[in-house]
Amino acid sequence: MRRWSLVLLLALASAPLWAANSAPVTTGSLKIEQHGNHGSSIVLIPGLAGGPWVWQDTVAKLEKDHVVYVLTLAGFDGTQAPVNGGNLFDLADQSLYQWLQKANLRKPILVGHSLGATLALRFASEHPDLISGVVAVDGLPLFPGMDRVSDEQRKMIAANMQKQLSSATPEQFKAQQLAYMQKVGVIDPDLAKRYAPLNARSDIKATAQYAAEDFADDLRPGLKNANVPILEISPYNAPDFSSGPMAMSEQQKVDYYKSLLSNAPNAKVVSISPSRHFVMLDQPLKFQQTLAGFIASVH
Repeated sequence: MRRWSLVLLLALASAPLWAANSAPVTTGSLKIEQHGNHGSSIVLIPGLAGGPWVWQDTVAKLEKDHVVYVLTLAGFDGTQAPVNGGNLFDLADQSLYQWLQKANLRKPILVGHSLGATLALRFASEHPDLISGVVAVDGLPLFPGMDRVSDEQRKMIAANMQKQLSSATPEQFKAQQLAYMQKVGVIDPDLAKRYAPLNARSDIKATAQYAAEDFADDLRPGLKNANVPILEISPYNAPDFSSGPMAMSEQQKVDYYKSLLSNAPNAKVVSISPSRHFVMLDQPLKFQQTLAGFIASVH
């Protein structure tokens, strides 16, 4: 479990591969692209160092019947990193609140991947009245494995990790992204090679800080206030969990994710296999069907 948890820390990044309906807008630390012009609202949030490219197939499917907004956090996917310091998770959360108020969206569904899912779960705990549900794609209120250490130990580990990750050179960062995509990101080696070059577009220091904040936080207590439907998608690729400290069955992984979400009043966990962290890339059809089912159940 420890090895599995630590390897998930490596980042993702991206480049937009399709055109939005209009020019992106910026609110606080968020860049927002709109796709589609009718139907209910869906907000897509990429993960650590990620960009809109991860949602390309998802947007193409959803924009026919929904207004789809794709967010990019400052410092990710070639955007300017925050310059005023402070907690980046707090800034992203505040920016999301400000944008939803300004845009006057009627209770959108938040769909987040990885760190983006953690942000969506936090937002559901703080502002459940502003949204109609959350789909969390392999992102949790506490980083897997960190339920086994104390708060103090977790924060110390996070600080050390930030120091190490932020010291990477651009070439080292590129190598990290390739290793990540090959070992954790996707099953298909060709997909790993295709997307790994996009991963290093993000600001190294901002990526390290977002990762450390994600690693240090424990959002489980606040989930008691997240009284909206929550669907957690747990990817599973059997060879990755066949032996060693990571060994577990597909059902055991689902049960572990359920335990981390146990404070949420209306949370469910489903598994999609065979898949690694980027479910929407490894299993686009299964992912889209699962997402469509959730949207239909909420709306």
